[in-house]
Amino acid sequence: MASKLAQTPDPAVYAAVRRLHDPRARVETLADELGFSERQLRRRFNAAVGYGPKTLQRVLRFLRFLEHADAGRDLARAALDAGYADQAHLTRDCARLSGLTPSRLASERAIA
Repeated sequence: MASKLAQTPDPAVYAAVRRLHDPRARVETLADELGFSERQLRRRFNAAVGYGPKTLQRVLRFLRFLEHADAGRDLARAALDAGYADQAHLTRDCARLSGLTPSRLASERAIA
């Protein structure tokens, strides 16, 4: 039996992931754009990635924020460029994904 890593990626998930790299992408319209129901796309994501497209979107946005913050941008500009709606949105995601506030995370990453 072939390992899961040796299998061909799901083309719908691959296309969705490519679209989710754009900060302006909307998960709400993604399934329809790809010709699937939201439920079908979520199931395919869970099988391929381990979680749904909304979670992946959150992770990708957070990674963009980290790139901008690590490049020395101020946190407000980094949040805006990464695709966050406002400071509270960034703070919630940062706490969920890192357990830290954005400023604390940025300062700890600067030390490392």
